Amino acid sequence: MSWLSEALAALDESGLRRHLRHRSERAGRRFDGLVNFSSNDYLGLAGDPRIADAAADAATRWGAGAGASRLVTGGTSLHRELERALSDWKGSEDAVVFSSGYLANTGTIAALVGPEDAVFSDELNHASIVDGCRLSRAVVRVFAHRDLSMLGRQLAATPARRRLIVTDGVFSMDGDAADLPALAALAHSYDAMLMVDDAHGCGVVGPGGRGTAAAQDDAAVDVTVGTLSKAFGSAGGYVTGSAELCEWLRNRARGFVFDTALPPPAAGAALEALRISEVEPSRRETAIRHARTLARGLGTAAPAACVVPLIVGDAARAVAASAALAEAGLHVVAIRPPSVPPGTARLRFATTAAHEPADIELAIAAAGDILAPTR
Repeated sequence: MSWLSEALAALDESGLRRHLRHRSERAGRRFDGLVNFSSNDYLGLAGDPRIADAAADAATRWGAGAGASRLVTGGTSLHRELERALSDWKGSEDAVVFSSGYLANTGTIAALVGPEDAVFSDELNHASIVDGCRLSRAVVRVFAHRDLSMLGRQLAATPARRRLIVTDGVFSMDGDAADLPALAALAHSYDAMLMVDDAHGCGVVGPGGRGTAAAQDDAAVDVTVGTLSKAFGSAGGYVTGSAELCEWLRNRARGFVFDTALPPPAAGAALEALRISEVEPSRRETAIRHARTLARGLGTAAPAACVVPLIVGDAARAVAASAALAEAGLHVVAIRPPSVPPGTARLRFATTAAHEPADIELAIAAAGDILAPTR
């Protein structure tokens, strides 16, 4: 495969090559001695001893791995307990737990629509949604970000057996939120299903941290996908909705049917994290307050949750700015294509409950000093 060296060199030249870093401490406020502004651990639970203890207890009782898919021998009463806790929390009839949020998205979309159907996707949706649309083999219509007029025209012009509108709740690289009540109204008008990936909203926004739909007057959403790996500090993904939806996914979502079940320690950790999030609301309040303070200081739009992007433009410039922030004591990853559109490379700040006010002040001052000459 001689082409690989040239291809990697091309990534280097364009500022698009990534390099792994391996920390030597548990997840938390710091990364390699730097204040960490690149973690999705919004509630600061990934390194919480109570979560680790819950994972250890589950491992002691159930083992380190599930051993098989849920439909074979991999399911435990712990998995079902987690699903019931999630559905109670979300106020839905049922829930299905997947091994990752990525599998939840790809498996759910392909289970709901197929070659005779159409799926309508916001252009800034997460890669797992994009891949799920492709895997479904449905007709895919991409609408401009939050452009409801364009979506309405697409719905009117696209005949299909079934229609699915799919969107992020909180957009992972832009920090804004979908207009779910308006999307729900369109879905109702065109007899379409509405699916929301709320990975960056669940646990953080809305009453009880129940997510973007709850924050927007309980917008009528048919399918909600969430993650256990961000605000809840564990691993895995889930879908909440009607009992019939969940039963269908257990039978037809390939990412559930053919995948080894979520490891029991992750399920145990997620259950404890959900409990803590409900009894310690100050965690999400702190994380969101930090995000809004940071956005004001950076001169950017108020975020819907905890993601605060600072658009730089050129990929190489974003990498250089990230390195300069590291010199100032901050870990802020440069986000470049294909994660974002060409010409929109950015510094993606993410705030958590573990941050301190002084961390936010440092970030505002450092970013101003580094980017002021060229902004």
